[in-house]
Amino acid sequence: MYKNKLLNRQIRKYLRGAPIPKEMEGFLTIIGEAYEHYEQNLTLLQRAIELSSVELNQANNKIGKALSELNEKNEDLVSSIHYARLIQNAILPSEERFKKVLPGSFVFHRPRDIVSGDFYWLQEYEDKILVAAVDCTGHGVPGAFMSIIGNNALNAAVREEGLTTPSLVLDSLNRGVSSTLTLQADINEVGIKDGMDIALITIDYKAKTIQYAGAYNPIYIIRDGQLMETKGDKFPIGLSIDDQLRLFTNHTFDLVEGDMIYIFSDGYPDQFGGPEGKKFKYDQFRSMLLEIHQLSPRKQVKQVGARFEEWMGELVQLDDVLLMGLRV
Repeated sequence: MYKNKLLNRQIRKYLRGAPIPKEMEGFLTIIGEAYEHYEQNLTLLQRAIELSSVELNQANNKIGKALSELNEKNEDLVSSIHYARLIQNAILPSEERFKKVLPGSFVFHRPRDIVSGDFYWLQEYEDKILVAAVDCTGHGVPGAFMSIIGNNALNAAVREEGLTTPSLVLDSLNRGVSSTLTLQADINEVGIKDGMDIALITIDYKAKTIQYAGAYNPIYIIRDGQLMETKGDKFPIGLSIDDQLRLFTNHTFDLVEGDMIYIFSDGYPDQFGGPEGKKFKYDQFRSMLLEIHQLSPRKQVKQVGARFEEWMGELVQLDDVLLMGLRV
């Protein structure tokens, strides 16, 4: 008989004790060898599968452990970012303070991430009210760090240097931010291009004037149904170590009761959306403000938010968004 047990069983089943015909012996020998090779290969394959299963389980365990560690680190990171948001919110003027100082005002602030690179600022000094809309480079955590640097420098310009003229405040802000970034660049031995765009106004009710200075970001004043735009200087706050500090331009306007003033970042006009997935753009932005400027602050901010959501649709928010409206 043959070595292969399976072949022997089949021979016994079909021959039922009869002798194997001689003409079949060579054929059955080949079949027996094939069975033998098959069983050897099957054994090797099963062993390979067993080894693969062990290795796969080990790999799965390693992956599972890595994912667990990653999730733990991610949770810690998100918790830290949420804490950073609390810190950032603490430096922003509260809604109650805005309503008290400027009853006819609203703020539409919509960060793209948990923390924001856009921030708003309010300060009272010598019967004057200073307000700023600031757009720091980037968004998220890097933008938020820049916002803290900017907020501290603005406060120092007013509280420590006693400045209230917008252009002088921006000059001081520029020096403070640039020196901070230059120091960091010296430490890291690299140039830093981070900075911020800003629109800053000073309201003087006694003199009945509004002063404005800006780094890129303009001011809109709507008076008697007409929108007047004054553009800021075409350079930002904060320069690389190779650049020279430049001075900002100051603009003064008469304060007319009923004027509606808007300062903002570029997040709203630059948002993609609509039926063709294009930018909102400034023409449409100005038209929207002309449509809503006579509404109450509460209704204006509601309209602004609803229009933004409608325009964005299913697309993602591109950048931080900040729009401030003030009725004087």
